[in-house]
Amino acid sequence: MVPVEMDTVETPERPVIVCEDLWKVFGDRQVDIDTVIRDRLGKDEALARHQCVVAVSGVSLDVKPGEIFCVMGLSGSGKSTLVRHINRLIEPSAGRIFIDGQDVSRMAETELRRLRNERIGMVFQNMALLPHRTVRGNIGLGLELRNTPRDVRWTRIEEILSAVQLEGWGDRHPDELSGGMQQRVGLARALASDPHVLLMDEPFSALDPLIRRQLQDQFLDLSATYRKTTVFITHDLDEAIRLGHRIAIMKDGQVIQVGSPEQIVLNPADDYVEAFVQGISRLKLVTAGTIMEPLTDRTPVNDHDDAPSVTPQADLDRLIGVAVTTDEPIVVEDNGVRVGVITKKTLLLAIQGHN
Repeated sequence: MVPVEMDTVETPERPVIVCEDLWKVFGDRQVDIDTVIRDRLGKDEALARHQCVVAVSGVSLDVKPGEIFCVMGLSGSGKSTLVRHINRLIEPSAGRIFIDGQDVSRMAETELRRLRNERIGMVFQNMALLPHRTVRGNIGLGLELRNTPRDVRWTRIEEILSAVQLEGWGDRHPDELSGGMQQRVGLARALASDPHVLLMDEPFSALDPLIRRQLQDQFLDLSATYRKTTVFITHDLDEAIRLGHRIAIMKDGQVIQVGSPEQIVLNPADDYVEAFVQGISRLKLVTAGTIMEPLTDRTPVNDHDDAPSVTPQADLDRLIGVAVTTDEPIVVEDNGVRVGVITKKTLLLAIQGHN
């Protein structure tokens, strides 16, 4: 019998984190809270009619494996409240949270403690390092709580100390460290237990700009090495764009827009998002694949034989550098195949923001 060939369909990866219609409403009476959720009232209306504060309002989102998912917004937008729902540090008023397909919102206390200790690491703006413990003792705390053997624990601690560039500091106490070093200890503590998920609540916001950028670079390196699924809270759009694979922008407890940094900047969902992105430089964000004119089967291939070429990932800064060296259009090639062309006019319009 001749085997029948079947088309293979690539199955998308299941999200690691899923929030379904998540609400957090603070109020004195449960009946008022239930009414706010049932009627899906906004923040101002809920306060005026029921004296309830809506902190999270009907949020639904998912986070993919290995993704850095940034949640940003102004103070009071609900971003920190949202991230604390993922490991149920805050109980939701309504809605469900899933991690790896398990319903966190229905976990018993014992199961929830296991989740927090083994599968989720959290990094706060205030590290809350234990002052009586050394750096090594702080990093290994979670492993101790798991009753990990001492030799295994110490091996892991030394590995993480090296990863966060704190070799030789293991026997120091937190008050002997700079703010940036303390932040590294907090990150190392979260990584030491090898969690599946990292929750980071404005971890770098209190640091000086230079130290902050250094830690962002280090976090990107660590993220590439360990490939942790990360929810990263920030009020800084530059930081979100630099770190995030996708960004969710929140206002008054609601998620206004979710998208890649490029999508957020180039196609803001409303005036609120547009106001956020006005000061963002497009030079490192807009890519050739976004602004090119696609080549078709009717486009003569030899029309641009002498033209320089770039990949679809080339940014505006790179395109400008190429454009000043030639009078030809720029050809966009993907794995050796010509897929598009960028003219001087197209490039100038993209620089102006008309793409």
